[in-house]
Formats: sequence, structure tokens, C-alpha cells
Amino acid sequence: MVTTSIPATSIPSTLGVLLAGGLARRMGGGDKPMRTIGGRTILERVIARLSPQCSGLILNANGDPSRFATFGLKVIADDVPGFPGPLAGILAALDWTAANRPEVAWVLSAAGDCPFLPRDLVARLHEARERENAQLAVAASGDQIHPVIGLWRVDLREQLRHALVVEDIRKIDRWTARYKLATVTWPTEPLDPFFNANTVEDIAEAERLATLDAVSG
Repeated sequence: MVTTSIPATSIPSTLGVLLAGGLARRMGGGDKPMRTIGGRTILERVIARLSPQCSGLILNANGDPSRFATFGLKVIADDVPGFPGPLAGILAALDWTAANRPEVAWVLSAAGDCPFLPRDLVARLHEARERENAQLAVAASGDQIHPVIGLWRVDLREQLRHALVVEDIRKIDRWTARYKLATVTWPTEPLDPFFNANTVEDIAEAERLATLDAVSG
């Protein structure tokens, strides 16, 4: 396992947002994070991975928030209409953080359907951002960048709002291209930590990977 050289005490206070606003069309609808892997929901696994790394977690989801009540997280909906994608969830999280946690300058976004997220995700992203003097940081594995999984500065929220509402920018990498971006790569063995469960077949694969994940720690 790759570790970070940053002491835990020096990592900036970071709020985590779990993005669960997708429509799950490839699974026939419903909430992907509520699917079960190895007797635990994907969302439970994501929360367990990120809680020790963040100074709090919130959940971005649209519709009736009561369906997530058992997880005990604040649920925030997109405030840009029309399901414009994960950037809307990130913007909602930045706005919520500015209003409710003004002492927090950074938000980590993560897909709510990634059950095997790295335990050093926040630390390594901050390390790369500081080392490269970057404004944002995103995760990668192998040769694939995962733009949904990254660090976002709260004070960039108005720029993001303008990009979404005025310029109709929906793709994350179109927006991040405007800023200095640090990219951190994790190995894909024994498993890709950013594996996400998009289809019914992925759930079956995740059951197999959960065994490897338990062994690798």
C-alpha cells in the first residue's frame, strides 16, 4: 500500500461529500450506493473509508432524503435544476460548507458507488496539491483519471456556479482545466481502489473484490 509522507495532524480540515445524485440507468434506476456487497451497502463501505479521513461527511442526493436516514448524514440536493451531473453536487457541497462549516476550506468529493476507496485518499491528494502548488487535486488509477474523486477549494464556488449556470459546462475536466491541477495515481493491484459499481455485473465483481480488499487491509 502506498502511504503519504504528510503527518495526519498537518492535513487541512476537509469535509467529504458523497455524490449519490446519479440516476443509475444502467441498473434500472434506484440508488446505486444502497446495493449490498458482502452483507454491507456500498454506502456503508464508503462512509467507513472516508470518515477517518474527513472532518465530517455529507451526502449529495436528489429526491426524498429520508431514504438515507439510517446513515445519519446531512443530505443536500443539487441547487442547479435538470440533473446537470456531479459538478452540481460538488457546487452544492461547496455552498453548504461555506454556510455551515466556514472554518473548512477544502471539500473532498467521492462517488457514492466506490466501495474500496483508499484509506490515504485525503492525505495523498493534499500532499500532491501542496507539493505542486496546485489549486485542485484529483485521483487516478492505472492510466485512468477519476475527476469525480478530488479536492475542491470552497472559495472557488462562485466560479463553478458561473461555469454551470451561465456557461452550461457539465464535464468536470472542462472546468478543472482552468486551474492548476495535481493528479495522484494509485496502483490497481490487488484491486483498483476506484472500482465503481455501475451495472448489475459490477455488483457480482464487487463481491469478489471485497474478499481481496479484506485480505489487503
